[in-house]
Amino acid sequence: MSYMKDIALLVDAKADQFCLISDKVWDYAESRFQEFKSCKEESDYMEEQGFKVTRGIGGEETAFVAEYGSGKPVVGILGEFDALSGLSQEAGNPVHTPIVPGGDGHGCGHNLLGGASLAATVAVKDLMDQGKMSGTIRYYGCPAEENAGGKAFLVKAGCFDDVDIAITWHPGYMNKVTENGSLANFRVFFTFHGLASHAAGAPHLGRSALDAVELMDVGVNYMREHMIDEARIHYAIINSGGTAPNVVQAEAQVLYAIRAPKVTQVKELYERVCDCARGAALMTQTKVDIKQVAAYSDYVACDVISEKLGEHLDEVIPIDYTAEELAFAQQFREAITELDKNNLKGLAKKIAGKDAAKILEQPIWNFVIKQPLGGSKGSTDVGDVSWVVPTGQFGVATLAAGTPGHAWQVVAQGKGSVAHKGMLAAAKVMAATACDFLTDPALVEAAKKSWLETLDGETYPSPLPKDAKPEIW
Repeated sequence: MSYMKDIALLVDAKADQFCLISDKVWDYAESRFQEFKSCKEESDYMEEQGFKVTRGIGGEETAFVAEYGSGKPVVGILGEFDALSGLSQEAGNPVHTPIVPGGDGHGCGHNLLGGASLAATVAVKDLMDQGKMSGTIRYYGCPAEENAGGKAFLVKAGCFDDVDIAITWHPGYMNKVTENGSLANFRVFFTFHGLASHAAGAPHLGRSALDAVELMDVGVNYMREHMIDEARIHYAIINSGGTAPNVVQAEAQVLYAIRAPKVTQVKELYERVCDCARGAALMTQTKVDIKQVAAYSDYVACDVISEKLGEHLDEVIPIDYTAEELAFAQQFREAITELDKNNLKGLAKKIAGKDAAKILEQPIWNFVIKQPLGGSKGSTDVGDVSWVVPTGQFGVATLAAGTPGHAWQVVAQGKGSVAHKGMLAAAKVMAATACDFLTDPALVEAAKKSWLETLDGETYPSPLPKDAKPEIW
C-alpha cells in the first residue's frame, strides 16, 4: 500500500513553512561547518514540531539529529544546508549579478535539499501521530557536504550505527533514481616550507616553496597519462607565498582533490601524488607537510530502496507548472553557455535517441528518466553513509534543463516556485518511501540482504585518517 495520498496532504498543509525555511537557508548562505543560522533554523523548527533534537553530533557543531518515535526500524532521512564560496547571486535574475561580490551562495541547492528532507520527516511523524505506523524516524541535519565531507565524520563517530534505512535526494534538472558510482575523493593540503632571501641580491641563499608547488603540479600533470581514465585530479594554489616577486617565497600551499571510482583507487593515487610532492621538495631543498582533511567514499545504491523511490517518483512526476514558471525556466535555459547547451544535446540523445529534439524543447525536463546514464562524476558524502546503512537516493528537477552545477544560475533559481515545487515533490517521495519500510519488516530485511549482496563481502573503507577531525580550513 502507498501512503502517498496521506503524505501529499500533510506536506501540502505545511508547504509554506517548508518553503520559508528553505528560503531562509538560501539567504544565510553559510559554507562548511559555519552553518550556524541554518542549523538553528532547522533544529528549532523540528523541536517545535515535537522531535527530540540532539545538536553537535559527531563533533560537528552545526550537525544535529531530530528523532521521533521509538524502536525498530530506524529510518534516517538525510538533509544538507551548506553553501558554496564565491557564488553570491540575486534570486530570480538570469544575469550574473552577485549580491555580495565574492560572497557565498547555494550553488548546489542544499537549501532545497534540507527543506525537502525536513518536510518528509515531519510528514512521517504526523502519520505516526495518527497511529498509522510505529518505529523511529530521524532527520539528520548534515553540514559541510561541499569540500569537507561532513557525513564521513558522522559515520566515523558512529552516528548511523543503529539506522536500518537511509534515504536522501538531490536537486538538479533531472527526475531520476541515483545509480551506483559517484567518485570517491580525498582532499589534501600540501604545504611547502623553504627559505626567504632577496631574489636579486642573494637568490642562492633562498629555497622557494612556490617553486616546489609548481614542480609538484607539473609532476602530477605528467602523471595523468598513467592513471585510469575514470580518475580526476584537480588543485588550487591556496598560498603562493606573497605578492613580492623580489622575495623568494618561504612558504606556499596547494590543495588537491583526488578522485576515482573506488576508495582503494584513490588511496593508490594519493600515494603517487604524495611522491610528487616529496620529489618536488627534494628538488627544491624545501620541506613538505601533507595533511588529508576530508574524504568521500563512492556511493553504493541499495536496489530495494531505489525501486521504492522510483515507484513514488512516478506518483509525483510530472509536476503541474504554470506558463509563468515555464517562461521563467526558459530565461535560464538561455542563460547557460554554449558548452552547456551542447552537453545537454548529447544527454538528450542518450535519453531520447531520435526524439531528443522533443525534450530539448522543454525548458524543464518534466518526466522520469529510466535509462541508466552511468554514475556521477562528482562526489558525495552520502557515499560514506551508503557503506554502513542500506541507502537510496534520487533527484528531482528544481532547475531549468541544462543548468550547470555549482554555478550562479543554480543560486538564482533556488528561491523560485519551480524550485519549491520540486522540493515538495521530493519530500513526498522520501516520506512515502520511509512509510514503506516503517510498515513492512520484510522489506527492511530485503533491503539489507540486497545491500549486502551488492557489497559482496567488502566493508567500509574508512577513508579518513585516524587523527582527522571536522574543522574549518
